[in-house]
Amino acid sequence: MEILGVSPDCLTLPIVLKACARLQAVEKGKKIHSDIQKTPQLAQDVRVRTALIDFYSKCGLLEEARNVFEETLNRDIVSFNAMICGYVGNSRHEEAIELFLLMQQRENLKPSSVTLVGLLSACSELWELRLGQEIHCYCLRNRLFDVDPHLGTALIGFYSRFDMRIASLVFDSMTVKNIVTWNSMISGYFNVGDKSEALRFFSGMLVDGINPGFVTILVAIKSCMDFGYLEFGRQMHQLAIKYGFSSDLFIVSALINMYGKNESLESSCQLFKTISTRDVVLWNSMLSAYKDCGSHDGLFTLFRRMRLEGVREDSTTVAIVLLACSELANNLGTGKGLHAHVIKSGIEMDASLKNALLSMYAQLNCVESAEKKFHEMKYPDILSWNTLILVLARKKVMARLFGLFKRMQQSNFKPNSFTMVAILALCEDKESLSIGRSIHGYVIRDSLEINSSLCTALTTMYINCGDEVTARNLFENYPNRDLISWNALITSYVESNRPDEALSLFHQMITEVEPNSVSIINVLSSCAHLSSLPQSRCIHAYAIRREFALGSNISLGNALITTYARCGSISNSENVFRSLKRRDVISWNAMIAGYGMHGFAEKALLAFSQMQELGLSPNNVTFVSVLSACSHAGLIDKGWHLFRSMTGDYNITPEVVHYACMVDLLGRGGHLDKAKDFIDSMPIEPDASVWRALLGACRVLSETKLAREVFIKLVELEPMNVGNYILLSNIYAAAGLREEVRKLRADLKKKGLTKDPGNSWIVVRSQVHSFTAGDRSHPQSTKIYKKLSCLTASIMETGYFPDQRWVLQDLKDEEKVQNLLSHSEKLAIAFGLLNMSAGVPILITKNLRVCGDCHTFSKHVSKSVGREIILRDTSRFHHFVNGVCSCKDYW
Repeated sequence: MEILGVSPDCLTLPIVLKACARLQAVEKGKKIHSDIQKTPQLAQDVRVRTALIDFYSKCGLLEEARNVFEETLNRDIVSFNAMICGYVGNSRHEEAIELFLLMQQRENLKPSSVTLVGLLSACSELWELRLGQEIHCYCLRNRLFDVDPHLGTALIGFYSRFDMRIASLVFDSMTVKNIVTWNSMISGYFNVGDKSEALRFFSGMLVDGINPGFVTILVAIKSCMDFGYLEFGRQMHQLAIKYGFSSDLFIVSALINMYGKNESLESSCQLFKTISTRDVVLWNSMLSAYKDCGSHDGLFTLFRRMRLEGVREDSTTVAIVLLACSELANNLGTGKGLHAHVIKSGIEMDASLKNALLSMYAQLNCVESAEKKFHEMKYPDILSWNTLILVLARKKVMARLFGLFKRMQQSNFKPNSFTMVAILALCEDKESLSIGRSIHGYVIRDSLEINSSLCTALTTMYINCGDEVTARNLFENYPNRDLISWNALITSYVESNRPDEALSLFHQMITEVEPNSVSIINVLSSCAHLSSLPQSRCIHAYAIRREFALGSNISLGNALITTYARCGSISNSENVFRSLKRRDVISWNAMIAGYGMHGFAEKALLAFSQMQELGLSPNNVTFVSVLSACSHAGLIDKGWHLFRSMTGDYNITPEVVHYACMVDLLGRGGHLDKAKDFIDSMPIEPDASVWRALLGACRVLSETKLAREVFIKLVELEPMNVGNYILLSNIYAAAGLREEVRKLRADLKKKGLTKDPGNSWIVVRSQVHSFTAGDRSHPQSTKIYKKLSCLTASIMETGYFPDQRWVLQDLKDEEKVQNLLSHSEKLAIAFGLLNMSAGVPILITKNLRVCGDCHTFSKHVSKSVGREIILRDTSRFHHFVNGVCSCKDYW
C-alpha cells in the first residue's frame, strides 16, 4: 500500500498497529504514529488512537501510551480499556485502579466486561479483596455474567487467590462455561495444593463434554505428581496421546516428572527413550525422576551420558545432581567436584544453584563450607538465610545460630515463619522446652504469620519437649489445620513411642480430612509397635476402600509387609508382597527381615537369592537382615560367606551394624574367642552395639568371665545404660552367682538407675490389655491367676519345673517360684486362653527379652492346650507350636 501510494484509513491502521504489537516492531509502530500525526483526521480518530495506546502498552512503553491517551479527545470506554489493560499487562496494577476511578468520576463511563476483567486481575495481584467483591456485586446487579463467560472466569481467578470455596460457588452459578473457565478452576485448586480437587474438576470437565486443551492436560499431569496418583497419571498420559499432545516437550517433561514422583522409574525411562530430540529441560526431568526414585547410581550414569552426547548442562541440571549428592553420606567428594566444574565451566550461578550448593554442604554436615558459601553470596535470599539457620540449629551451634539470626533481623530479609520452623529444630527434648517457648514468644511479639508449617513445627516441638497440653491446644485451636498438620502430630506420637495416642488421633483425623499414604504408613507403624494384628487389618482394609492403589503404591505396600511381620503374621506379609505390581529393594528387605525375625532363615536366604535373580542388587540394609537371619539360625558358614561377599561381590563397605551381626553370629554359635578376635581386628572402632552382641552371646553360653570384661567396655561407652547391667545380672543369676547379682543391683542403686519393669500386652478385639509381673489390677485378675494355676499344675505333670535361676531378687525358694509364675508374659497367656476363640493363635508382645523360664513355660503350654503361642520380645518372634519353638531354643 505504501509503495503504491495508497493512504491507510481508520480501519487499516488499527490492524497494522496490532501486527506491530504482536511482532514487537517498535520502530515501525513509531513511524506509523509519526505519519498519522501528519493527517489531522486520522490523528483525532478515537479508534486509531486506541490502537496506538494498545500498541505502546503491549510493547512496554507505558509513558508513550499514557501520552496518547491524555491527548485523545472524546475518549470512550474502549480507550480506557486499552489503557487499563496496558497497566495490568505491565504489572502496574495501582495505576490501573486509579485510572478506573478517574473514568467513573470524570468521564462518567460505565465499565464493560473488558474493564472488569482487567480490574479483577489487578485486584488479584494487589490482594484487594474488598474492591474485587464490589466488582462482583456490580456484575450481579447488572446481570453481566449471563452476557460474558470471560467475566465469570476472571472472577474465579480472583477468588482463587483468597478462597477456593468461593471460586467454586462462582463456578457453580455460571450458566455458560468454556474451557478457560474449567482451566481456571483446575489451576486454582492446583495452585493452592489441593491436587485431588483439581483432578475432580478435570474429570467433571470431561463428563461435561469439553475436550481438554494443552494447558488443561499439563496442569492435570502436574496434579498427579503427588505420590499415590500414578493411575490417574497414566490416564492423563493416554489423554495426552488421544488429543495429540504426546510429542510436546512440555507435556513429555511433565509426564517424566510425574512418573518419577510416583516411583515409576521404568515408565519415565521408557518415555524418555521415545523422544529423539531432547533438550536440556527433558534431560533435567529424567535426572529428577532418578533422584525422586532414589536411584542415585542411575542419576550419575545419566548425567555422564548427557555430557557425552554433547548436551550442555545448565544451572538446573547441576542443582539436581547436587541435591542427589546431598542425599548420600559418602558423596561429598562428588559434590565438591561438581562445584569445581561449575566454577571452571562458567555456568551461571543463579540463586537456585547457589542455594543447591549451600544445601548440599548443609545436608552433608559441612557446616564450615556451608557458612563459607553463604558468606560468598552477594545477595543471599530468604531461602539462603533459612537453609544456614536450619543447619546451625541441627548441629546445635547456638552462638553462631543466634548471631546469624541477629544479622538476618538487620538485613533486608526479616525472619519469616520458615525461619522459625528452622530454629525450632533446636528443640528435641525436655531440656530445650524453655528455648522453644522463647521462639513461640518471639513469633507472637513480632506478629509473624502462624501458617500451617509453623503451627505444625510448634506443635511438634511441644510434644517432643514433653508439654502435650500446649501442643494439643495449639493444634485444636488452629483453624486451618491441614493434612500435613495431622500427619506431623501423628508422627510425633509415633516417634515418642506413644502408639495408642497416634491411633486415637488417626481415628479423629479421618472425620476431618482425607488421609494420604503418609498418614496410613505412620499409623501402621503404631499398629506394628503394639503388635495389633486386628488394627493392622482394619487400616489395610480402610486403605483399600479409600483406593490408595496398593498395587502401585510401593511405599505403602512395603509398610504393610513390615507391619504384618511385626504383628506376628508372616503369611499376611507374604500375601501383600505377592500382590505388589512392582517390588523394589525395600520390598525384598522387608520380606527378608520378616523371615529373619520369625526364625525362618531358609526362607530369608531363598528371598535373598530370588531378589538377585530378578536383577536387584542388595544394599547395606539387605545384608543386615540376612546376616541377622543367619545369626538367629546358627548358620555360621553361610553368614561368613555373605559377609565376605559384601566387599568382594557387591562393593559394599561393612558398617558397624554388620560387624555387630557377625559378632552375634559367632558368639551365639559358641565361638566366643573368634568373636572377640573379630572385634579386635575390626577396621573401624567398635561401638556399644558390637560389645553388647558379644555380651548377649555370653548370656547364651553362660560365660561369666568374658562377660565381665565386655561389661567394663560397655560401661565406658554407655555409663548410664541400665540394659547392660540387667544383661550381666541375668548372666550371673543363671550361673548362680547371687553375690555378683547383689553387687550389680547395689551399683545400679548408687548410680540412680532403674530398670524398666517387664511389661507384656495382648490385643483382643482391638483392645490392648497390658500386664506387669505380679499384676492384679486387671478386672479379670482372679480368673487369670486361677487359669495360670491350673496351667502350671497341668504342665508340671509333663516335665515343666520353674527355673529359679531367672529370679534376680534375694527371695526364699517358695517366693522365687511365686515370682516366676506371675511373670507378665504368663499372665498374658492365661488371659488370652480365657478370652480368645479356640484355634486362634495367641500373640503376646514383651518390652524386654523373654526369660528362659517363660520360654520353657510357653513351650509346655502350647503342647498341653494344643494352641499356637506367638511371643514377640525385643530380639525376635517365638512361635510355640506343640512344645517346640521356632527359634530352636537359640535366642
